[in-house]
Amino acid sequence: MIETNIDSLTVPGARLTYETCGSGPLMVMIPGATGVAAGFRATATHLARRFTVLLYDRRGFSRSALTGEQDYRRRLDTDADDVRRLIEHIGIGPAAVFGTSSGALIALAVLTRSPHAVDTLIAFEPPAMRLLADGQRWLDLFSDLNQLYRQCGPQEALHEFRELTFAESDRRAMARAPRKDADLVYWFEHELRQYPATELDLDSLVERADRIVPAIGQDSIGYPAASATIELARRLARAVLEFPGGHIGHLTRTAAFAARLHELLLDPSARAQ
Repeated sequence: MIETNIDSLTVPGARLTYETCGSGPLMVMIPGATGVAAGFRATATHLARRFTVLLYDRRGFSRSALTGEQDYRRRLDTDADDVRRLIEHIGIGPAAVFGTSSGALIALAVLTRSPHAVDTLIAFEPPAMRLLADGQRWLDLFSDLNQLYRQCGPQEALHEFRELTFAESDRRAMARAPRKDADLVYWFEHELRQYPATELDLDSLVERADRIVPAIGQDSIGYPAASATIELARRLARAVLEFPGGHIGHLTRTAAFAARLHELLLDPSARAQ
C-alpha cells in the first residue's frame, strides 16, 4: 500500500491542503470543476511507483479555506500562482503537470506565468470557448445556466450543464458522484462563466508548445471542451492525443487512463502520435 502524506501550505489569502504519495519526479494534478483532490486519488496510486504525485484542493474548495480578501478579477492567475508555490514548496521541480477541464486552463496559465516550474504539461480538455467559432454561444449558455442556478438552485443547473456539455458515459458517472453543495455554489459563483471565457496567451503558449500535450477523451469528440482542445492543438501545431473514456475518464476508466498518462510522461515519442 502506498502511503499518502497530507499537509498544508499557507499562501496569500488561503491555506491550501495538499497530498503527496510515491517517489520520483514531481507530478502535479490540477482538478477541474470539483476543485478537490479526491477525484485523482485512484489515478495517483497507479502513478506513485514512478512519480511523486501531488494532489490538492484548489483555494475556496473543500479543505483549502480562504483566509483573506480575494481578487476574483484575477482568480485564474491566483490559481496558477498557487500551483507554482506548491511546486516550489515541494522542492523537486520542474514538475510534470496534468490539468483537467478548468484545471487545464490553470495549468496553461502556470506555463505562461512560471515556465521554470513546468517540464511537461498535459492539458486535458481545457474549455477555452473563445477559441471556437461558436464559442460565444457556449458562453451565453453558461450565463443562462448561472441564472438557472440563482433561480432554482445548484442541483437543477448542474443537471442541465451535464446534459448539454458531456458524453453519456460522463453524465452517468457525474450523476452518481458525491459533491458538496458549498463547493458547487463556489463553482457556479466564480468559475462556470469566468474560466471558459479566458483569453489564452497564445503567443506565450506557442513559444513553449514543445512542452504542451493537448489531450481529449475518446468519448468527448463533438463536445465543447474537446472541440476547444482540438482548436488549441491546431493553433500550437501539436497533435491531439486521446485517452480512454470521456471528460472524466480518470474516474470512469481509471486504470486505462492512468496507463495512458504514464506512457505519455515516460515516453516522449508517444506525445507525437
